[in-house]
Amino acid sequence: MVMQSFPRLLVGLQVTWSTLFALMGLCVGAGWLSMKWAGVIASVIGFVSLTSFILLSGGPESPYFSMYAALPFILAVFTPDSRLPTLLSGSVSLVAIVIVNAMADVPLPRVILQVTSYSTFLGLALVGTRMYRHMLEAQLGAHRARLHALEQLAESERLRARAALERAEVERLVLVGQLAAGVAHEVNNPLAFVKANLSYLQRETADETWKIEREEFRDVLDETKQGVMRIQQIVTDLRGFSRADGLTEQEPGVLEEALKEAKRLASVRLREGGEVSLALAPELPAVRLGQRHMVQVLVNLLINAADAAQSARPPRRPHIKVSAHREAGGVCLRVEDNGPGIPPDVLPRLFEPFFTTKPPGQGTGLGLALCRDYVARVGGTLHAENHSNGACFVLMLPAASDASSPAAYAVPNKRAPGSPEALG
Repeated sequence: MVMQSFPRLLVGLQVTWSTLFALMGLCVGAGWLSMKWAGVIASVIGFVSLTSFILLSGGPESPYFSMYAALPFILAVFTPDSRLPTLLSGSVSLVAIVIVNAMADVPLPRVILQVTSYSTFLGLALVGTRMYRHMLEAQLGAHRARLHALEQLAESERLRARAALERAEVERLVLVGQLAAGVAHEVNNPLAFVKANLSYLQRETADETWKIEREEFRDVLDETKQGVMRIQQIVTDLRGFSRADGLTEQEPGVLEEALKEAKRLASVRLREGGEVSLALAPELPAVRLGQRHMVQVLVNLLINAADAAQSARPPRRPHIKVSAHREAGGVCLRVEDNGPGIPPDVLPRLFEPFFTTKPPGQGTGLGLALCRDYVARVGGTLHAENHSNGACFVLMLPAASDASSPAAYAVPNKRAPGSPEALG
């Protein structure tokens, strides 16, 4: 179009050339031809077509003669993973340059100069192909290394989650074991008057002149029922507390209900004279920490407080004060004991896993670490400090975002009147 000349032979050659490359591209796309062999075939087609085109358009004076130098670079771009097409097309192009120049009687110095310059271009194309291949191999190696690292990270995270579950279960069972030590004493009290009442009724009904009044009989049955319910409540609490729960618990927790359950569970360790007093502000909001994990945290804190009072010299009867009030964005709960306080050198390490000041066999060193972990998972905090009469644990729990009122999450009270909880 530029020269305003349309030789039929040149146009036909160009159409044939383009058609062959289009067909080869379709074969590669369909998977019938590999890229390596496509590069070899392309170098042959390109050499034959280009040489014919140059011979028909002026030989060494053709404006397309410089395409001999460009052909190896073009093939190097489209077949970077193989040097064979570039090497083949470059070598054949050098031979073609010599033949075309010889047919046109070009002086030898000029032919040598052209061959030297095109050899330089061919070397650059081969070096570029090699560099690209090395870069591609480095990228693939880096990608494989990333995949391997991600697999190791996923495996590590899976093992970490599994270890966390096992650690939580171990600590839960340790707590159940510690609570079980006081179950016999706690069960014996209601069991004693259940047995006494049943013996009384047995004696009265064996007497043929039985004259017990209806009201007295009803009172004896009520006392017996209360004792049985107390035993049942202790067993139910321990069984529910020992049940394994996942760490993905998301339902909001009601602090007042959790404190009542934790107080009942901890009561088997307090024995006679131990006391847990509650001072809760009215209408506390539901919090993000789930009910089961909140009970475990509170039981840990109450048992630690009781152990602290009993470890004093001389031992003291545990007096634990639990207070809670609303703060901006959540609830602040304080558990204060009447123990000797926390030594300054122990305070910084108190929440470290496996760190404990208890004698061997009486603690795993995981309780407080797990408590802080549970609380941190929902955005809360737990720390310890000393006060004038002992130690104090301060628990900050964020309010549940979707909790409009504490009653929305309150656990229904299905216990009958006169139940052990009503009796304190």
